[in-house]
Amino acid sequence: MNQSEILSSKTAIELENQFGAHNYHPLPVVLSKGEGVYVWDVEGKKYYDFLSAYSAVNQGHCHPKIVNALIEQSKTLSLTSRAFYNDKLGQFEKYATSTFGFDKMLPMNTGAEAVETAIKLCRKWAYEKKGIPENAAKIIVCENNFHGRTTTIVSFSNDPVAQTNFGPFTSGFIRIPYNDATALAEALASNENVAGFLVEPIQGEAGVYVPDENYLTQAKALCETHGVLFIADEVQTGIARTGKLLATCGHCSCENRHCSGTPEVKPDILILGKAISGGAYPISGVFANNDIMEVITPGSHGSTFGGNPVAASVGIAALEVVKEEQLAQNAFDLGELFRAELQKYIDNSNIVLKVRGKGLLNAIVINDTEESETAWNICVALKENGLLAKPTHGNIIRFAPPLVMTKEQLLDCVSIITKTLEDFE
Repeated sequence: MNQSEILSSKTAIELENQFGAHNYHPLPVVLSKGEGVYVWDVEGKKYYDFLSAYSAVNQGHCHPKIVNALIEQSKTLSLTSRAFYNDKLGQFEKYATSTFGFDKMLPMNTGAEAVETAIKLCRKWAYEKKGIPENAAKIIVCENNFHGRTTTIVSFSNDPVAQTNFGPFTSGFIRIPYNDATALAEALASNENVAGFLVEPIQGEAGVYVPDENYLTQAKALCETHGVLFIADEVQTGIARTGKLLATCGHCSCENRHCSGTPEVKPDILILGKAISGGAYPISGVFANNDIMEVITPGSHGSTFGGNPVAASVGIAALEVVKEEQLAQNAFDLGELFRAELQKYIDNSNIVLKVRGKGLLNAIVINDTEESETAWNICVALKENGLLAKPTHGNIIRFAPPLVMTKEQLLDCVSIITKTLEDFE
């Protein structure tokens, strides 16, 4: 087959099924082009993207500034490894740490890598700074968490699919209910040698669960009382997705008029990925202040590709777009509108129980069981009507469009969603 040949959707799907591992269950659509809030399939049909590659494409598909940074740097120098300095990484680290309010950044490539890095950093800090006996450090995590799919991370998952036939698992984790400050207080009081508390400010894969307003504040205060590091996984919620630069608003430079800029919760360790590159290149990072990050010394952690010149150039451009185009503000405003408009429909609906979310990270809960195919069938129907979304946890549909969306486009999408749902009433 000529590689330049344009495949039909049927052929493309057949090729993946034959030659690729079956580790995903995609919607039956084959995409070949993206621009802004839109994507096109190989037959040329246009769709609204309401998933944004799981919130990686906050700046919109193929943003010209980000793409240009990728192309121009690729022409000059793409990779040196970290055996040598390069002229872009320090600039990226300075810009990113200033943006998020930390002393240092440790660059990696993917969200899961960054979570693994944060776990290593937390443990090393616990042994060298807190004085926990070696190999005794524990990290508290939350039920229904999703932090990635590496062996260590699935070790503290309670998703049976994530754990079945992948053991033996890594020890050293204590799992408690999410959005339960009392449970955290009890875990901290009853367990010796706790090094950190790892949490998603909003649980994304679990169905966009937004915690109580004071939960993160209480959790951070408890961590400070017990000398435990508060680790925020903002791989999905960060970079303006929830209407603030960070869902924790640790150092808000988003110029959002609805955000005071005062640190609501400042993580001790911040984990970012996905939209830190605008979806153009795999980039992630772990952020911390000097007293924590200084335990990382030569040879203790690294990555051949982490912090490469292309990643650094793309990362700066992606963060600049967020600021220049005021995407946090847009996400806040459109998120308020989206939930209000959907609520009007839900008030008279039998098929949708609720809408929830912050900014442009939202979900609807379908009035059916997790084992049902209703949410999947609704997403297939949405695809036919020109909008792409995906179920999570069976009966929940997540809606997360690019943050460059306009009010007119959003209202058009609400119309598509509500008209599709009407067919299932």
